Amino acid sequence: MKNSASIMKSALWLMLLLVLPLQIIAASLGEVGKRLASLPGVSNVETLKSKHFQEKYVFFINQLLDAKDASKGNFEQRVILCHRGFDRPTVLVTEGYNANYGLREGYIEELSEIFNTNIVLVEYRYFDKSMPTPCLWQYLTVENSLYDLHHVNQTLRTMYKGKWIATGISKGGQTTMFYRSYFPDDVDISVPYVAPLNRSVEDGRHEKFLQHKVSTKENRQKVLDFQLLLFKRKATLLPMLDEYCRKQHYTFNAPIDEIFDFSVLEYAFAFWQWGYDINKIPTATATDRQVFDYWINMCEPNYFANQNTLISFNVHAARELGYYGYYTKPFKKYLSIKTAKGYLRRLMLPKGTEDTRFEPALYRHTVDYLTHNDPKMVYIYGDIDPWSASGVYGLPFTKNKQNLHVYMLKGGSHSTRIQSFPKPTRQEIINLIGGWLEPTADN
Repeated sequence: MKNSASIMKSALWLMLLLVLPLQIIAASLGEVGKRLASLPGVSNVETLKSKHFQEKYVFFINQLLDAKDASKGNFEQRVILCHRGFDRPTVLVTEGYNANYGLREGYIEELSEIFNTNIVLVEYRYFDKSMPTPCLWQYLTVENSLYDLHHVNQTLRTMYKGKWIATGISKGGQTTMFYRSYFPDDVDISVPYVAPLNRSVEDGRHEKFLQHKVSTKENRQKVLDFQLLLFKRKATLLPMLDEYCRKQHYTFNAPIDEIFDFSVLEYAFAFWQWGYDINKIPTATATDRQVFDYWINMCEPNYFANQNTLISFNVHAARELGYYGYYTKPFKKYLSIKTAKGYLRRLMLPKGTEDTRFEPALYRHTVDYLTHNDPKMVYIYGDIDPWSASGVYGLPFTKNKQNLHVYMLKGGSHSTRIQSFPKPTRQEIINLIGGWLEPTADN
């Protein structure tokens, strides 16, 4: 009997040790956190501080590696929830990369700020805390990522029954667009920001845009002149680049002189993408150090290095998302490379993925959906952003639509947002989305 009592006592203590931490965690959660923690597949709910929301949490949700084959295994995907009210609309941020920025106390999203909504920020699979172990690249597909979003949406709809808006920026904007085409009824409204719809790994439209369309002929020439200046000073700047990369412990899949060439070619895209000041481009009177520092600040060679933290994006671009190429004709006599074609596969893919081939099925599916449907969507672009060259602006399926709208900001870069537009246009966009958010007979 004494032994039995001792065993029972030990078992009780063990049970208390297991249960008490759960009770402590539950006690630290607010009403929203407790409801969240009770949802199927949700784990590790933690409270975050927020300057804008009543309650804010980070948590993980269990996802299938292969959305159509549960036998392939699972992974944990990180999600951030910012709560304003169960009766408020919900913005689903279809992030294309990691969600680290959402952890900040001051984090808020443009649509949520304008329309006083909740936020559900979903980190993209294969980025940061949402990286499966082991890393099996064959499951990094757009379709699988959209099933991730669908699962998050369906799980959290038990808490948030109002209208939902999907939105994302750049790769996240692509995800917003693809998500609507795969699961058209998951959300009521979609707002992709600066989202390209590329046709191939090197789409071709970006090079023509940088050569002939962006800004003015005079400004395009200033960017070209700086690239020529870099090449003319290659004998001096190349050792500086080599020293810089050695100090940063960068390694590459090509010799440093070829990395120099690609970094100079990249300059034009980087300059216009972020809308740098044309008047601050160094001229022939600048010192080598001034030229180098300006260039390296804009075209960090880590972009081409094996240490690049965005290799998941590179794999995805090569497989389905597409990318851009470089035009080399003005620089032929300076180049160490024979051709710039195929640079993504050659320089930027991790081992084991070098044979990745682009599949155009996603592009075709999206165009087909947008051609035959008229979803409530607002596309936002800037007209000096090279990504706008492969955006949906001006494409046939955007015409004669009642609900699908495309706004292009004159002089706008990749940083273009709704608030970037002049007041009349800005108010037009806000009124449009606000009208869609009004309660209807069904909602």
